[in-house]
Amino acid sequence: MNYYLVFNQFLIMKLILSLTIILTCNLCYCQHQSEPFLSEITTKFPNVRDIAISPDGNEILFTAQSVMGNLSTIILVQKIKGPWNDAKVASFSGQYFDLEPCFSPDGLKLYFVSTRPLDDSMKPKDFDIWYVERSSLKSSWSEPKNLGAPINTEHGEFYPSIADNGNFYFTRDDTSKNRKDDIYVSVLKNGVYQEPEALPDTINSDSYEYNAFIAPDESYILFGGYNRTDGLGSGDIYISKRTENRWLKAENLGSEINSDKMDYCPFVKNGVLYFTSKRDHTQIKHEQPLDLDSLIKELNKVNNGSSKLYQILFKANKTD
Repeated sequence: MNYYLVFNQFLIMKLILSLTIILTCNLCYCQHQSEPFLSEITTKFPNVRDIAISPDGNEILFTAQSVMGNLSTIILVQKIKGPWNDAKVASFSGQYFDLEPCFSPDGLKLYFVSTRPLDDSMKPKDFDIWYVERSSLKSSWSEPKNLGAPINTEHGEFYPSIADNGNFYFTRDDTSKNRKDDIYVSVLKNGVYQEPEALPDTINSDSYEYNAFIAPDESYILFGGYNRTDGLGSGDIYISKRTENRWLKAENLGSEINSDKMDYCPFVKNGVLYFTSKRDHTQIKHEQPLDLDSLIKELNKVNNGSSKLYQILFKANKTD
């Protein structure tokens, strides 16, 4: 027997198997490079973040913010018989600090985060989840209503995401615990939301977990993780898949999605992952000195380090 030949064949087979595993793992999540989304509209604003697309696909909501983030307003873009219309301030926003919209599965409720006051005292509150509702997809939104207990507390609540069965996922900053932001779920039982529970430590950690998007069937959850040991930048997007009994250990979505800067606010619809990124591809050195027009063009490109929306094809295979 030619042991040398057998050994070489073994090495080749091992290499092929390793490459197959790597390619398969990558294909579980995405198959192309990310690219800017809706840039012809979002570049009108200093920073944009988070996105919600209506169930029928005809409305997009995102948050526009000032350079320092102290001004925050929800923006609406609609598709009416053709391309996207010009952006406008959502009917319920523009007066207070608002962000992070989320449609209910039927599109008749819209949840969002705000520091608006609870009453006429005009005393601002901490971050709470609010909602507006409408009688049909063509109707106007109601006045905002505070979601109340048990989801809202004296702590900050952020980034709502709702499964098809009504289970309500969100972030809470509970300063009474020796932790930072964690992701919670409030189960909908007989039409009533139950006391929220923190997701397990396969997802949450002693650091920051936030911006959770729950799959409609709860088969997986995407979320932001800050300064994790396996992170590629200051904040990355992670995935945890769900079995019948538990959430599996979260994994980094990798360099096709995450950059060496802040990547956050995931949202998935029709096989596309939308997310927010502060990636910076501005050129620092140039072969020739820049004239003013070239400089302005370079400073104002989409991926210039400001917060913008991106998209990439995405598929999260279910766990056996």
